[in-house]
Amino acid sequence: MNSSVIVDVKNLRKQYGEFPAVDGLSFSIEEGEVFGLLGPNGAGKTTTLHMLATILRPTSGTASINGYDIVRQPSKVRKSIGMVFQEPSSDDLLTGAENLRMHAMLYGVPSPLREERAKEVLELVDLTDRKDGLVKHYSGGMRRRLEIARGLLHNPKILFLDEPTLGLDPQTREHIWKYVERLVAEQKISIIITTHYMDEADRLCDRIAIVDHGRIVVDDSPEVLKRALGGDMVRLTMSNPKLEAIREMPFVKKVEVRDRTVLLTVEDAGSHAQEILAVIGKVDSVELRPPTLNDVFLQYTGREYREQGEEGGYWQRIMTAEARR
Repeated sequence: MNSSVIVDVKNLRKQYGEFPAVDGLSFSIEEGEVFGLLGPNGAGKTTTLHMLATILRPTSGTASINGYDIVRQPSKVRKSIGMVFQEPSSDDLLTGAENLRMHAMLYGVPSPLREERAKEVLELVDLTDRKDGLVKHYSGGMRRRLEIARGLLHNPKILFLDEPTLGLDPQTREHIWKYVERLVAEQKISIIITTHYMDEADRLCDRIAIVDHGRIVVDDSPEVLKRALGGDMVRLTMSNPKLEAIREMPFVKKVEVRDRTVLLTVEDAGSHAQEILAVIGKVDSVELRPPTLNDVFLQYTGREYREQGEEGGYWQRIMTAEARR
């Protein structure tokens, strides 16, 4: 493995009966890189993180974390990572400081260093003044910050963030983003993040992989992925569009129709908007904007991120497959 590669995943699979939750993922992450896993509910993102964190054993394939094999050297892998789960996992009946002390003992942080490390991470996430308060009285954002602090306590090389801002208000999300950016700048650690927020992925990630049906369908930087779409996005809401005339225009690179919505990929849309409107027919609404990661997601999965089905369908398939084994 290249010395700068901190995570190396090769053909990783997790099978539940006949259902492949993760179907042959391969990717690598370099030291200091923020790597995002995007995908619809049930695509295999959380399952992948759980295998890399040695919570789940892979059906086949290999992966190494900080040079340690996830199957043969799980204890060394666990010492190399910190993890913030989707669901809160701190103890409600303990204070923030007590949660950190317990975590430090579990991870074998030397006794003389425990208080020092706890102080450092509490300062990092701005919780010093609330360290002696019971976690059950914390807000959702405070609790998430405590769990980030806990994940950093033992000086991990890699931090796994599974939907770190899910359910938080926009202001708290912004604060969490700033903490993550500070971590990368000051701590020089690598981060793997799953998120449903495209703006979050665009802002934080050096590189993203879009996962669908347990497989990576594309992997590159957000800027490269957006640029590869080939132009600006024009969204038209209308009935009976005259698509033949639009498709003949040389600056229109792609035409998609979904119910009453026509989505165009247009080279330099600002210069050509009037030409398009002149030939397409009566329009109810027009939106013109640069491409976003949601457009990238639509390109590679055939649906927008916000149109995903419920997570329950994914777990129902797994439970059904397990019951048949």
